[in-house]
Amino acid sequence: MDRIGVFVCHCGVNIAATVDVDEVVDFAGKLDGVVVSKSYKYMCSDNGANLIKESIKKFKLDGVVVASCSPQMHEHTFRRVVEEAGLNPFVLEIANIREQCSWVHPDRKEATEKAKLLVKGAVAKVRLLEPLVREKVKVTPKALVVGGGIAGIQASLDLSEKGFHVYLVEKEPSIGGRMAQLDKTFPTLDCASCILTPKMMDVKNHPNIELFAYSEVVSVDGSIGNYRVKVVRKPRYVDFDKCTGCGDCVNVCRMKGKVPDEFNMNLGKRGAVYIPFPQAIPLKATIDPEQCLFLRYGKCGRSPACQDVCEAEAIDFTQREELVEFEVGVIVVATGYDLLDPSALYEYGYSRYKDVITTLELERLISSSGPTGGEIVCPSDQRKPGSVTFVLCVGSRDETVCTWCCRVGCMTALKQAYLLREHLGDDVEINICYTDIRSFGKRYEEFYRRIRGVKTNFFRGRPSEVKEKKDGLTIDVFDTMTNKLFEIKTDLVVLVPAVVPRNDSSDLGKILHVSRGADGFFLEAHPKLKPMDTFTDGIFIAGCCQGPKDIQDSVAQASGAASRAANILSKEELEAEPLIAFVDEDFCSGCATCVSVCSFNAIELMKKEDNKYVARVVEALCKGCGSCVAACPSGAMQQKGFKDDQILAVVDVLGGEA
Repeated sequence: MDRIGVFVCHCGVNIAATVDVDEVVDFAGKLDGVVVSKSYKYMCSDNGANLIKESIKKFKLDGVVVASCSPQMHEHTFRRVVEEAGLNPFVLEIANIREQCSWVHPDRKEATEKAKLLVKGAVAKVRLLEPLVREKVKVTPKALVVGGGIAGIQASLDLSEKGFHVYLVEKEPSIGGRMAQLDKTFPTLDCASCILTPKMMDVKNHPNIELFAYSEVVSVDGSIGNYRVKVVRKPRYVDFDKCTGCGDCVNVCRMKGKVPDEFNMNLGKRGAVYIPFPQAIPLKATIDPEQCLFLRYGKCGRSPACQDVCEAEAIDFTQREELVEFEVGVIVVATGYDLLDPSALYEYGYSRYKDVITTLELERLISSSGPTGGEIVCPSDQRKPGSVTFVLCVGSRDETVCTWCCRVGCMTALKQAYLLREHLGDDVEINICYTDIRSFGKRYEEFYRRIRGVKTNFFRGRPSEVKEKKDGLTIDVFDTMTNKLFEIKTDLVVLVPAVVPRNDSSDLGKILHVSRGADGFFLEAHPKLKPMDTFTDGIFIAGCCQGPKDIQDSVAQASGAASRAANILSKEELEAEPLIAFVDEDFCSGCATCVSVCSFNAIELMKKEDNKYVARVVEALCKGCGSCVAACPSGAMQQKGFKDDQILAVVDVLGGEA
């Protein structure tokens, strides 16, 4: 490139307040190969874009440098501008003089000198850039949704309504997720099942949705537009097509009432044969192989056994895991969340005292389909509590456990306080120990005020310890509103635990090649501009797998993710990113170092005619991360747009000036 244009952005005052933009423009205009150097207040604006386009045509530029903010922000914007002016979009280089310069250097002179160096390095690289061509890839007009909670259900329905075939994979025997465990939802106190069950039925009956319940994604290969997915269907030991969900097998199971019921948070018991809850979709029985006596020992001893009473002859102990493979164009991840196990916080007494429970356990006690039929009792002796105390932020906003707010804890406690008053009457004493009450959503503040008026005691403070005495539990809490220490005597303590990532999110992240943040939740591509996208093209996130949120926000994000996914599925073909790795076979020794470091399985060894092996990049799988380039001992592995000579040209400029 011998006709280069440099365009420096003021970014309002973000750059101009610290960097002398005019001095940088004058400096750039004197560099070898630069034929035009200009500045504008907002280069990413329409006027700034027109300035670049007009300069490309007027000065017949063959390379462009834009000195502005991070490439992550606007590189795609300026590539489009360059392309619209008739240039190849990959002869553009961004000199980051905002995040790497003006924002980190308070001294104006030093910041200006550094900006000059960054621009000079960018010009040196542009001289060596080559035009690149985007390859076309066909799009498979199908989608995979991982997770059958409310977010996964909403995303599946939105995509299917747009005419796309959807594979919905749920790990549990039924879809519904955490919402299915709730009794009512805040702030409207609508019945959770009344809202959720119709959507679950829509999933079951929609012709474009193929439901894989009691299944797991075990492998994902390929790239945007063409993902190859492997799903393992776990054996139910019940013929799915024959089972009518009548429940006869559940009722005769010898283990009935002996196995902790996970859906009811282990407050109740189920059998080895079970249906998770009355509204389950699909409404099919499942046999737990870890608890079934026949599967464990070869005999049950019960007569009649489940096989004998099943008129549909659906019991099938010969079932094995089934591997199903299919192709999709996009993936939506909506795997939900877990709650922090409060046992790790010794001072609250969870798991040591039976009458210390969590909000989700209380939800099951309140629910009419729960283990007590809606009777709210103390787990230790089954009596109705005369006093209930909520402890908020258990593990949340804690530097030693979870630094983030769970977002739903305050409103959950307020909702349950209202329901307790409704179920137990005015005689029950309700206490809430809180750090701050966060009522951020629509109508949440009004709901909070409503609860304050129904005889609820609020203590602004975190309890020091929960102790068990002969007449119940006691809590010491210092109320910062009154500057007084209170001893609360209570029958039931309800902990509001932190919302944490699912314990299998790490494994799923590796399968999907999706990054996770420091908090363990799946990481979005940009917190403001791309909150549903991940760094892996064609994979989107929705709901609490991305971070704590309530039902409203989960549904909204699910619809947003479905819309983003539909943008891809609606196209017959896509343009693949050309900034990928390639191999110079003359230098490749076939050592396979690159194969071992590639996280995307995009490199394979190929045998040549002389029986020597060389590496080969599978272009459809390569993400351009550069790991293979850095690891290659011979320099045979290179990356388009970031070749050794292009990078070293920048290093020579910066190193020579150091």
